[in-house]
Amino acid sequence: MQNPGSAGKWTARHLDASGAAHRAIHVPPSQSPAQFLGKEHQVLAVSDPALCRTSGLLQGRRMGAARGPVEVGTHDLSDWSSCEGRRDSHRADLVGARLRRWRRGSALLCSQAVGSCCCKCSNVFNLIPRRQTEESQSLEAHHLQGQREGLPLSQGENGVVLQRLLLEKKESNEGDGHLDTCRIPEVPRLLYPKAQLLKPSRVDVLVMTPWFAPIIWDGTFDSAILDAQFRDTTIGLTVFAIKKYVVFLRLFLETAEKYFMVGHKVTYYVFTDRPADVPQIALRAGRQVVVLHVGSYRRWQDISMHRMEMISNFSRQRFLHEVDYLVCLDVDMKFSDHVGVEILAPLFGTLHPVFYAADRQSFTYERRPLSRAYIPRDEGDFYYAGGFFGGSVPEVYRLTTACHQAMAADQAQGIEAIWHDESHLNRYLLSHKPSKVLSPEYLWDEQMLQRPPLLRKLRYVAVPKNHGEIRNR
Repeated sequence: MQNPGSAGKWTARHLDASGAAHRAIHVPPSQSPAQFLGKEHQVLAVSDPALCRTSGLLQGRRMGAARGPVEVGTHDLSDWSSCEGRRDSHRADLVGARLRRWRRGSALLCSQAVGSCCCKCSNVFNLIPRRQTEESQSLEAHHLQGQREGLPLSQGENGVVLQRLLLEKKESNEGDGHLDTCRIPEVPRLLYPKAQLLKPSRVDVLVMTPWFAPIIWDGTFDSAILDAQFRDTTIGLTVFAIKKYVVFLRLFLETAEKYFMVGHKVTYYVFTDRPADVPQIALRAGRQVVVLHVGSYRRWQDISMHRMEMISNFSRQRFLHEVDYLVCLDVDMKFSDHVGVEILAPLFGTLHPVFYAADRQSFTYERRPLSRAYIPRDEGDFYYAGGFFGGSVPEVYRLTTACHQAMAADQAQGIEAIWHDESHLNRYLLSHKPSKVLSPEYLWDEQMLQRPPLLRKLRYVAVPKNHGEIRNR
């Protein structure tokens, strides 16, 4: 709540038991609305307009800065000092005119506020479809058109593009509905073991980051509950099969069909310069392979770094319209156990199998300050692997766009980060904390590393290969 005498305006609606609105109430500048109104007339103060809700008798929202006496009524009075001293009849005329303007703009203000709120939602339930009636669809389409025309062009180009694409997706999703990003889905009746508060399922490993992001290990989740929560979700999987890496595709896709997101809708996006070599495999219902023909590069490092650019471009062009989440993987791997919706979150990264138990001084971050990927030796949470990351499509778009731009800036300075796109991924996830972290169960190399007892399952493992032969041809 605002302090007495401080700048700000409040609009509120005071209703009696019958629902009728009282006349406007004059509040002296020495008192806040809450102090003036007393216990029986409360003003709801909310820092985020999107979270405004009816509270007892009143609805309220904080507006722009102003000085002088404050009035609380059913309208938005933008010039309090000019209103002081007017007769009641003149005030009534002003109220009526401004009330009409406020009503015309209220729907747009509320839709923009809700959009701001939902972009911040970090629970696992974003992007759950909600059906609407034809009337509500047409009304929302009208407001969305107004939003599209009025998007602030003072923002960066990428921000404007993302806002426009999100609005378009909201209009066009499945034709008869839109995505309610803050809705909690209803779960059907299920039988499952009760969680024991005083008997945690894992005491041998860290299961929560300092910023309250869960670390996903076997035994920390119930797949049946999660499958029910994500039952209406479509997952996109991106994989790059450039040059001779196309030879890994068949095993990759066959094992994915056996273990990856079983029971859910999946689109495999295969980026390749050899579309004729993409194998035909049997797919489960609701799943498809989409081949995206892209160019090749001479060095494997260039192929690796251009992944960020291509994922960013295709996110803008089509992924935002086709899937809810993106999972970005290396192709020279195979699935060996369940990988399901437990990994889904607005943004997730995977602990690198070599560094999951190391201190930050041992991480192979980019240490040259000239690079945009630079991380000092006294900073860093984890070392994330470049071969397994993802999140909601808007968040993956932001991540890949930022990494691509950072690599382009490095190239202009004549510098290349030590581990290319992985170095920039780690830089991004340091300043944009992931909302879930996957344990090394989700990325392991049995040829290079001895499996420790804490890894109860190996879900996604490296395929034996000659790196020199594959990368250089």
